[in-house]
Amino acid sequence: MVGLPDRAADGRGSPVRVWLFVIAALVIAMVAVGGATRLTGSGLSITEWRPVTGVVPPLSEADWASEFAKYRDTPQYAILNQGMGLSSFKVLYAWEWGHRLLGRVLGLAFFIPLAVFWWRGMIGRRLGLGLLALGVLGGLQGAIGWIMVASGLQPGMTAVAPLKLALHLATASLILAGLVWLATGERPGRLAPAPARLRATSFVLPVLVLTQIFLGGLVAGSHAGLVYNTWPDMDGVLLPPAESLFAVQPWIENFVDNDLLVQFDHRLAAYLLLALALLHAVDARIAAPGTGTARRATAVGGLVLAQATLGIATLLLAVPLWAALAHQVMAMLVLSMATVHARLCRGVPAAGRREATRKEPIPGLAARGA
Repeated sequence: MVGLPDRAADGRGSPVRVWLFVIAALVIAMVAVGGATRLTGSGLSITEWRPVTGVVPPLSEADWASEFAKYRDTPQYAILNQGMGLSSFKVLYAWEWGHRLLGRVLGLAFFIPLAVFWWRGMIGRRLGLGLLALGVLGGLQGAIGWIMVASGLQPGMTAVAPLKLALHLATASLILAGLVWLATGERPGRLAPAPARLRATSFVLPVLVLTQIFLGGLVAGSHAGLVYNTWPDMDGVLLPPAESLFAVQPWIENFVDNDLLVQFDHRLAAYLLLALALLHAVDARIAAPGTGTARRATAVGGLVLAQATLGIATLLLAVPLWAALAHQVMAMLVLSMATVHARLCRGVPAAGRREATRKEPIPGLAARGA
């Protein structure tokens, strides 16, 4: 890796950039299918983690009977799905199997082109380090997913632990943000940085979006969206009393186990994010009128406003499947746009400046890529 060019020449960064955005789209699809898996109660239908052999679904009636027998030993079946037939189980299994299969496809779509691009000298030093970090994070994400599933197989559990679900979702979101950040950094041409104040605010926005996604994962995992289905009040009040917000002992567990506080935190973070996004959009239109920075800031503000509206509708409708999935996918789009904006606000150096800092490629490597 040492000695690779900072950026591929002759426009060769373009295929890498397209590839990164394709992987980002696959991550969004993965999050959507994962959301459907959770909302249909399918996530615990496969009780084993078999990274290689698990790619093959049950093919015979004996295989299906074996898988169904394993599921009938789970608390979820005993408590929620007692008496479920094999045909209904196959529907649950298909969702979870599809989610895991998509994860495997995503891994192959990431690592195989990465090896090819690297071999051909099309990935620079900084980009290579970033991609390796994302690859490690992706492997960790698979382990987090199984730890999450295992938490739902414990005695008395009918769903996965909310904190582990939130961590799983936040890690996927972090991977998405990393992919979009790196892909946007491969943008051709020179782009001047935005004013310092706008740069600082633009960087805070995706951080807040990631925080809000984590809090949304806690809401989803604890099913807190099924209660307090009014807005802007909660149970008739705008600000719930402290004794209700911290009714659970020890107090720290309220942030995960108290539905009132879990949903209240998600609402507060949404208000903060919306206020900052709209103020940033106005600030950008005043400080940098008619520029790409102002247009992107306006787009981010519009998406955050649309997401907040969708979130309110999802709450008022008591979380129907279509609204919950739309809300989750929209969160990924908001994060992607905020990340693109933050990266471009840093600016893109001119080609000449890149050339000045480029080191000589490893002997023979550039030739192989020519």
